[in-house]
Amino acid sequence: MESRFARINEEISEIEAAHGRDAEALQAATNARNEAVARMETLAREREGLTAERDGLREQLDAARREAQARRDALHEIDLRLQTLRSTRESTAHSLARMEAQAAQFTERLDGLNAAMQDGDAPIRELSTELEDLLARRVEVERALAEARARVQGIESEMREHDQRRVAVERQAEEIRANLDGLRMAWQEINVRRQTIREQLAETPFTAEALLEGLEEDATVAAWQEKVESLAQRIQRLGPINLAAIDEFREQSQRKEYLDAQHADLMEALETLENAIQKIDKETRQRFRDTFERVNGRLGEMFPRLFGGGQAHLEMTGDDLLSTGVAVMARPPGKRLSTIHLMSGGEKALTAVALVFAIFELNPAPFCMLDEVDAPLDEANVGRFCNLVKEMSERVQFIFITHNKTTMELADQLVGVTMREAGVSRLVAVDVDEAAQMAAG
Repeated sequence: MESRFARINEEISEIEAAHGRDAEALQAATNARNEAVARMETLAREREGLTAERDGLREQLDAARREAQARRDALHEIDLRLQTLRSTRESTAHSLARMEAQAAQFTERLDGLNAAMQDGDAPIRELSTELEDLLARRVEVERALAEARARVQGIESEMREHDQRRVAVERQAEEIRANLDGLRMAWQEINVRRQTIREQLAETPFTAEALLEGLEEDATVAAWQEKVESLAQRIQRLGPINLAAIDEFREQSQRKEYLDAQHADLMEALETLENAIQKIDKETRQRFRDTFERVNGRLGEMFPRLFGGGQAHLEMTGDDLLSTGVAVMARPPGKRLSTIHLMSGGEKALTAVALVFAIFELNPAPFCMLDEVDAPLDEANVGRFCNLVKEMSERVQFIFITHNKTTMELADQLVGVTMREAGVSRLVAVDVDEAAQMAAG
């Protein structure tokens, strides 16, 4: 009995020491948590102030860019109008010359008709009849042409509707395939569990039919599993008879009250953290939507400039802004609306460039590196690409790798690799402006 009391006293001492260590650790964790919460609130206030200041500066920058873009667009429109007026003047001069020639022909024909009128009125009546027939045929042809144009417009609108329906059906098909794969995996898991249960039942003297008859109507696998685990834990907790169980129960009850209080504190801190996470998620969704709309708008402006027409936009593939994907939908001139995966290599390259430049307009970087972006492009597309790069080079420094002569002519600095000796490579750098001055001198 003395040795048992000694062991019990040792265990009580160990428990008290462990209790003291746990109390110290819990106090330290509480202090750290309070400091972290205070620091988090301070950082949140600082971030809100910096975010407001940054948004104001971005709005001023966007306004200045929009004004500059409006001025460039106005200048471009004036140039287009000037070119249109010049072409109109040239076409008017050609038309005037042609009309003078026709007037001379009509004069000759009038002289002939006057001579014919002197011979009699019969040719006039024949010509009047022929003219009426031609006018009637012209009216019928114009009516048929108008009907054909209306049918073509109706067919084009139907094609656009069918394209939109096809894209929607493809999305539904992908969702159905994903759901089918999930159901197939769940069925395989259930089948494996069923086989395992049959093997376990074969090792016992019971049969599946007898067990099913003895079950209650509302019995479930989860409930019976929970009962089995509960009984096993209760049996394990009983253990051997402990005469000091009352004192241990009293001590453990006090410990439980202490841990319950700590648990309440932790739950309160958890609720504070969850509220902060919800606030961050809300702000993230709003900023993602604003960024998506601004990038989508710039993409709609960049795409026609690179392709010489057409249209492009971004679509969200999901409803949750925190987990959704983004699909690029593009329609080059003369083609149907489709995803970027169905486009050719050159079209993909131009569409990617339009998206990258749209993002650069939203969040400019000090420099941009382009690695053989113009490789799959033809001459016309390379020209539009170079014009846009030249325009954006006023705000962004471009570093590009290329083999295209038109793109090389755009650069201010050229850096190449030459091999004058076998196996020996050397770098050659050329300042285009300096080289031009030397050549002019």
